[in-house]
Amino acid sequence: MTPEQIPLLIGFIVMSLGSVAIFLHGDKRREFRHHTQFHSLVPFIAATAYLAMTLGTGVIEIGGTTIYFPRYLDWSVTTPILLTGLILTGLHEHPRHSTYILPAIVLDVIMVATGLVAALTEDPTQKLIWFAWSCAAFAGVLYILWKPVRDIGENLGGAMENVYRGNLVFLTVVWLVYPVAFAIGPEWLGILSGTASLWLILVLDVTAKVVYGFVATARFKALPDGTPEQTRRYG
Repeated sequence: MTPEQIPLLIGFIVMSLGSVAIFLHGDKRREFRHHTQFHSLVPFIAATAYLAMTLGTGVIEIGGTTIYFPRYLDWSVTTPILLTGLILTGLHEHPRHSTYILPAIVLDVIMVATGLVAALTEDPTQKLIWFAWSCAAFAGVLYILWKPVRDIGENLGGAMENVYRGNLVFLTVVWLVYPVAFAIGPEWLGILSGTASLWLILVLDVTAKVVYGFVATARFKALPDGTPEQTRRYG
């Protein structure tokens, strides 16, 4: 087994176990069980990507840099799921405001896709342009989460707002490290070696998918029965 395969195999094992553990740990009440399903599905998808990368599927070398296509496919699916769960929480499951979900997901997918383009591009100027555009899309996602969705949540108030605020801060902090990891990794500046970059991304992925899943579902389990319905009725 190569040094590069070790973090990938660990990622597959941790994500697989994390998916099962989150499902068993998560809230099964009707009003919150979809969040348990979201958070258990995310590491399962990530486990699939890590398995593919461990086996070398979708892994290519361009200009001396190894590109892991399953990683970007993973992010293009799992981050929209995480966003959907987070925004539903911020909106207190209120269907009237659910239109914020689509633009956030579109910007998120553009962010991941342009990040991949930046990784594939060998020209330094074009790489900088695509990286900047990816960051611009990321900024749009953060704006939706921190401004309109948060404003609605604060207006509705109650326990769901506390859950949203805690989950929002957690996910934002972790997600902000990803562009830094890209910039210092072999895809751009090359400050980190390929193996070191794999370990860093593994820590970020486990934190954003498994640890966050446990924290988020634990916060839902602390909510009283019928919280979203009460918000729609009286909010």
